[in-house]
Amino acid sequence: MVSYDSDGVKFSIDPSNDTDEYRSSVLRAPKQPLIVVPERLLNTTMPIFDSSLVKESDSDILHQHNGEPLGERIRVTGRLLNSEGRGLGGQLIELWQANAAGRYRHAVDDHQAPLDPNFTGAGRALTGDDGTFSFLTIKPGAYPWKNAPNAWRPAHIHFSIFGRAFTERLITQMYFPGDPLLAFDPIFNSVRQERVRNRLVANFDWEATQEEYALGYRFDIVINGHLGIPLEGQ
Repeated sequence: MVSYDSDGVKFSIDPSNDTDEYRSSVLRAPKQPLIVVPERLLNTTMPIFDSSLVKESDSDILHQHNGEPLGERIRVTGRLLNSEGRGLGGQLIELWQANAAGRYRHAVDDHQAPLDPNFTGAGRALTGDDGTFSFLTIKPGAYPWKNAPNAWRPAHIHFSIFGRAFTERLITQMYFPGDPLLAFDPIFNSVRQERVRNRLVANFDWEATQEEYALGYRFDIVINGHLGIPLEGQ
């Protein structure tokens, strides 16, 4: 996506479809020009979600099983905003992540790190009227991903957001401040502009911590506009 900052300077928010350093993107990126699909009502109408589909407990990933998962407990809060800074209420936010050892509960993840029987690694929530959301989870671990010799992905959490219309669906990643692996990660660095790239890094939030239980991080998500959050690396 191409956008303009507050000074009218043109820049790209999202990474290109193929990034040489991110090897699999080169193999699966489109080789032909994209086809413009005419807008239809289905593409422009906001999806509607309600509490009959999403339970309040779905956002508590720590208590989905008989025991609590191992790892550093964290609370991730934020607001879902449009490009004008207005909160988007009643929107579905889905989350998925690796466990504290850096392994996903997924059939194709054969990393030697252990699985946690008390951690599925997925949750969802509806945003409040002002766009607020909150998840209780654990901080994911880094993991090797064979993109290059000794390549490791930094700790990250995936988010899926629908926004104001189906055509605005956003899939992105949240990273953690101070992670030394960020400087070496080709997915994170496929967003070339540093100020845009840094929007993918959460802020430690003392106000979001739960005393003697969980540390807090804040991650606001903006749909579109010059303050938009970049799409997940392709």
